Amino acid sequence: MPRPRLCRRVHFNPSIIYFKPRGVKLRELDEVILTIDELESVRLKDLDGLDQANAAKKMNISQPTFHRLILSARKKISDALIKGKAIKIEGGNFKLFNKKR
Repeated sequence: MPRPRLCRRVHFNPSIIYFKPRGVKLRELDEVILTIDELESVRLKDLDGLDQANAAKKMNISQPTFHRLILSARKKISDALIKGKAIKIEGGNFKLFNKKR
């Protein structure tokens, strides 16, 4: 029996949840589902510039789990950009935490 998944901490709730190529009707597009925890991994690593250890700690997951998460997110984003698919952001195993400033 597999271990239960830990709930991942997310400090960012996207207000925009859909991206699509310009000039193509949505109903004509295939779509890729990017989970909110995958988006958080991209935000922490690529936008905020954190190393994997610190990003994993912020999300309350192990470094190998973070690595798998970011690889999955980058693959989905690449697939959408290269093949002209829409990106829908939804779901995932996470708990939203407010940022402290």
